[in-house]
Amino acid sequence: MLTDTQALHCARMCEHLTALIAADGWLSFERFMDTALYAPGLGYYSAGAHKLGVGGDFTTAPEVSPLFGACIARQCAEILRALDGGCVLEIGAGSGSLAADVLSRLETLGALPHHYWILEISADLRERQRRHLERRLPHLLEHVRWLDQPPAESFDGIILANEVLDALPVTRFRWHREGVEELGVVTDKGRLAWETRPAGPAVVEACRRLAKAGVAWDDGYVSEYCPRLMAWTRGVTQSLRTGAALWLDYGLPRSQYYLPERHEGTLLCHFRHRANDNPLLYPGLQDITAWVDYTLLAEASRAAGFTLSGFTTQSFFLAGLKVDLEMKAIAGGDVNQFARLANQARQLMLPGEMGERFKAMAWLRGMDLPLSGFALQDLRHTL
Repeated sequence: MLTDTQALHCARMCEHLTALIAADGWLSFERFMDTALYAPGLGYYSAGAHKLGVGGDFTTAPEVSPLFGACIARQCAEILRALDGGCVLEIGAGSGSLAADVLSRLETLGALPHHYWILEISADLRERQRRHLERRLPHLLEHVRWLDQPPAESFDGIILANEVLDALPVTRFRWHREGVEELGVVTDKGRLAWETRPAGPAVVEACRRLAKAGVAWDDGYVSEYCPRLMAWTRGVTQSLRTGAALWLDYGLPRSQYYLPERHEGTLLCHFRHRANDNPLLYPGLQDITAWVDYTLLAEASRAAGFTLSGFTTQSFFLAGLKVDLEMKAIAGGDVNQFARLANQARQLMLPGEMGERFKAMAWLRGMDLPLSGFALQDLRHTL
């Protein structure tokens, strides 16, 4: 049940979408998702709704436990030391919890970056991040700067993105033996509804490339792909001169992503900690995501001039970064705190929780460095 404020916001977003649909009678799902998430003042990430953690719509790894950020910091420290210092650019910092945990642990490791930049398009989230960091680490605020776009000047260091790629708008398609359809959105009796159109050449070509993964799709198979991923990753990493890009998100290699049994794709929405598969339900109020095609992300690394350095599950990534030592460091001698951290570690690492659904990938540019987070498991051959 929506509150009056939520219902009003949803109605305003529907009016905006209806106006866009009226221009052509049909709106591609990619453009619908882009509008629902990012339209100024109306989109999910542009408006002021509480999104993360308790009272929000979903919980990310940094909200689950400080262990996640502490392990990320260990990986960052390894890279920064090899560079003899540098900067960290976090893309889409959410609540600010990851930034606070990473900075806090880097300080104790003696590896603080010259700058910790946060690329954040949401004014509301920027303010929440600022308040969180002021509360947690007031003495380190001088290291933090918020950016509207990637740094214009070249820098050495690390680009970090946790659960960002899943929110890039995707194209949805329906595969038939006689051709391909693209799914879009129309209005029907005043409501948003799905409608297909014959796919254009770009969508047909993309589906042909995906089908080369060796799968045999049934007639009517529905899935999605992210046409923006290559250009977007190239844009946000182009100013990195020497260093690493670390990507953490839920997703699969292409051969597993597009299995015949996954015949409705991976699209998922979150509203008040409940998941649903209907992005037309609460536009502007709910998050809309799709799993990451990590094969496409690997291809993007080469296109952007990086070396693909590592690919593994979140479980093995955290294990390689000595999550057990971080538990001891955070708990100190507090047995109860250690037990709480152990429960959090299970949520981050067990296969039935976040351990295998979430993956970690590293790109390197201008350096050749074995990364501890990828030392225990190498899944690059699956890409």
